[in-house]
Amino acid sequence: MIVLIGSQKGGVGKSTMAVNIAGYLILKKKKTAIIVDADDQKSIMTWFNDRQNVEGVPQIPVVAASGKIKETLLELNRHYDYVIVDTAGRDSAELRSGLLAADLFISPLRPSQMDLDTIGYLSEMFSTAQEYNEKVKGHIVLNLCPTNIFINEANEAAEVLSEYPELKLVNNRLCDRKIYRDAWGEALTVHEASNEKAQHEIESLVTEVIL
Repeated sequence: MIVLIGSQKGGVGKSTMAVNIAGYLILKKKKTAIIVDADDQKSIMTWFNDRQNVEGVPQIPVVAASGKIKETLLELNRHYDYVIVDTAGRDSAELRSGLLAADLFISPLRPSQMDLDTIGYLSEMFSTAQEYNEKVKGHIVLNLCPTNIFINEANEAAEVLSEYPELKLVNNRLCDRKIYRDAWGEALTVHEASNEKAQHEIESLVTEVIL
């Protein structure tokens, strides 16, 4: 399965989501997974290189790709159960080409007006891609949500997103937890760190959308 992660805005947590999804799939030991870093910032490649110095953690394969990546993804899909692709936070050749190969498109979104303003364009792009790749399914994940139960931003954002049926809103949300940043800084996944809430968020997302 090719899982493409992309958005029309940076800073939404794509790279963090990609490594944690891949890490959890590998942790289950039933599937093989590889991450394709198709973002020109190459954040995941840096994370991967740092991880080579961490003892006692499983290998999470990472390769870089750019430009028209469709054929690269299809080839990798022949060798791995899951190909997790991270693209830049904007319209890009990698995003458009990746959509032509993907089985699943996941777009993380912060519950803010600036992020919501990008959904119309993204929805149109996804609908166009579906004309050429009928199998691809699209989802939006509310990410970096406030942990304060009295802040209603995520619920308000969910109401707005219901107006875009092309991209199905995932029921499970990811919160703005420091552990995600701390784990990244140590080249780990949250399942290699001690935070059950974050682990449960990733497990719930993967179970709902991917497995």
